Amino acid sequence: MPQILAIESSCDETAAAVCWDGIILSNIIATQKIHEEYGGVVPELASRAHLQAIVPVVDSALKKANVHLDQIDAFAFTQAPGLIGALLVGAEFAKSLSLACNKPLISVHHMQAHVLANCIQTTGKENSTPTFPFLCLTVSGGHTQIVLCEDYLKMRVIGETLDDAAGEAFDKSAKILGLPYPGGPLIDKYAKCGNANRYKFPEPKIDGLDFSFSGLKTAILYFVRDEKIKNENFVEENMADICASIQSRIVSILLHQLKKAADETGISDICIAGGVSANSGLRYAFEKMGLEQGWKTFIPPFEYCTDNAAMIAITGYYKYLAVIFEDLTVVPSARAVF
Repeated sequence: MPQILAIESSCDETAAAVCWDGIILSNIIATQKIHEEYGGVVPELASRAHLQAIVPVVDSALKKANVHLDQIDAFAFTQAPGLIGALLVGAEFAKSLSLACNKPLISVHHMQAHVLANCIQTTGKENSTPTFPFLCLTVSGGHTQIVLCEDYLKMRVIGETLDDAAGEAFDKSAKILGLPYPGGPLIDKYAKCGNANRYKFPEPKIDGLDFSFSGLKTAILYFVRDEKIKNENFVEENMADICASIQSRIVSILLHQLKKAADETGISDICIAGGVSANSGLRYAFEKMGLEQGWKTFIPPFEYCTDNAAMIAITGYYKYLAVIFEDLTVVPSARAVF
């Protein structure tokens, strides 16, 4: 029954978690607020913030789990993808712990971990994880993929974005509307009060199971520009309906391709994961489509949707069982695929 200490530092969250025999004992996340004034994540500032936060975050994770460092059996860390300076902080910290404690080191791919967030056992919901094979729509600020999962460590991407990610489409649309960073959650907030059918934005026609959001982003830019020429207060006066219409189109693009993937593979255990899976419009529409299609649907709890160390820990746990370890020469990568 191994105990894994995991570290996540791929972007602007410093996180640590402890996993015991597949059960998450703690999941501590320190979110960096400094980027809000710049309208996006500043890599150098993110790295410095990780350096400041990583010791207290790891200490908090151990204390909450009531585990001492010498009881840890292996150390897992996010190896890729992400901001290279941010990844380096977590990687070198994990390597130092591994060397000092003479325990195995486990590297984890961030997107694989997002998928496996669906496999974290939740107290009171012991049978709430998908059965292999399953499909997972992973949606975040940097990635949009449909992943076919045959086992915990056997996955392949069968569809992905050709340009922008869904999370990027949300944030860039929010910026066009003059909303502060991070804009995606604000679009979700306004959309709850709006009419999603008021404005019609285009849905791209893409062959296969891939996605595209660049055309939608351009259409929103021109739409807002043209409407503001007619009425300079257009956005402020119609914010809820605009946000609801944008969100509805992004969600429909995602689910249209997901349904195609389910139809082509015949798989009915379907998951979503990644930061955008916290979006209420996507969660509602996904579960509604699941009922209509006869799918068994799975969504991680909110704390496991955005970047977190619990998903790194659960992935590290399954790699530990498979005896997949790294030596101290392992280095992080900004763009590695899985």
